[in-house]
Amino acid sequence: MEYIALQLFNGLVNGSFYALLSLGLAVIFGVLRVVNFAHGALYMLGAFAAYLLLQDFGVGFWVALVLAPIAIGIAGMVLERLLIRRLYGLDPLYNFLLTFGLTLMIQDGVRLRYGLQGQPYPAPAELAGSVSAGLVAYPTYRLFVIAFSIVVCIVVWYVIERTRLGMIVRAATERPELTRALGINVDRWVTPVFGFGVALAALGGVLAAPMRNVSPLMGSELIIFAFAVVVIGGMGSIAGAVIAGFLVGVLASLAAVFDPALENVVAFALMAVVLLVRPAGLFGSLEARS
Repeated sequence: MEYIALQLFNGLVNGSFYALLSLGLAVIFGVLRVVNFAHGALYMLGAFAAYLLLQDFGVGFWVALVLAPIAIGIAGMVLERLLIRRLYGLDPLYNFLLTFGLTLMIQDGVRLRYGLQGQPYPAPAELAGSVSAGLVAYPTYRLFVIAFSIVVCIVVWYVIERTRLGMIVRAATERPELTRALGINVDRWVTPVFGFGVALAALGGVLAAPMRNVSPLMGSELIIFAFAVVVIGGMGSIAGAVIAGFLVGVLASLAAVFDPALENVVAFALMAVVLLVRPAGLFGSLEARS
């Protein structure tokens, strides 16, 4: 039972990263209809930004948790303005190929500068130690990651789905002609939304830095799971991305109790089942996929 409880907590931690990455992907796709394959590389840049802030400027975790996502979000806005927006009127495959190429460029650029060996990043002293959670004692920092990710996901969902700002953003991107007719400047919203989705990926990278060695390839495997999560939850569905992220994380970790090899299979097996039963995803709609 102790091992199962430990795996359950590990699943929630993994689910936290899946949820944050998938949330950023869902925001970008749901609003802009762009499949951003560079999301994993931007997640990695968030971790490296936190690492460089500490090594070069002595800036600790708490400040990096704010500065790194903002910096990477601004970089994402520059990418959108210079490259991605030129392909909006074309087949979505072109955007996918562009962001895939950007992924290779970003990863290789970081690898040439810092090598492939991971760099350690210390957890904040305030979150050192462990907390007794019934059957097991679990690291305080990992519990913080779970709680913080849940709060961020709820806030993002609320802003996008329940506020006037979210309504304007969705209207400006889903029905741009009608929105322009109402006197709203559509172009001013597209770039910030892309930057916001990218900032969520970078935020996940900063949270991951104290748990995993900071390396150029740290986002390459995670992004594949994030795409599977987005498909399971429903393309463009904010709530679906969050719920599916935690669901996949928990199921994969519990499956590892029986066979460690199953941990990497569960997400794709679940995706196949969902697509067969409900092609739009658990919380998606067929219109969102078109």
